[in-house]
Amino acid sequence: MDRQKFADVWEALSDTPAEAESMRMRSSLLIAIEQKVAAWGIPQAEAARRLGVTQPRLNDLLKGKIEKFSLDTLIDLAGRSGLRVRLDIAA
Repeated sequence: MDRQKFADVWEALSDTPAEAESMRMRSSLLIAIEQKVAAWGIPQAEAARRLGVTQPRLNDLLKGKIEKFSLDTLIDLAGRSGLRVRLDIAA
């Protein structure tokens, strides 16, 4: 059996480099939003109201269910949480 080497878990789990990059970006956003929400120190119901989502939807985010969130949705949630999202493009 040949061993394969991957740059990260997203590369290993994705079919294309573009899909892996999307997963990396979504993961970073999801973690940043989760940390911001945790720093609020408020109940999930109140945090969900602040973000404009249902409590079950917030729970999906807090449990890291990345497959349930598009990049656009995570950018919107980051903005609602008070985070500023910046895109760096490298050649």
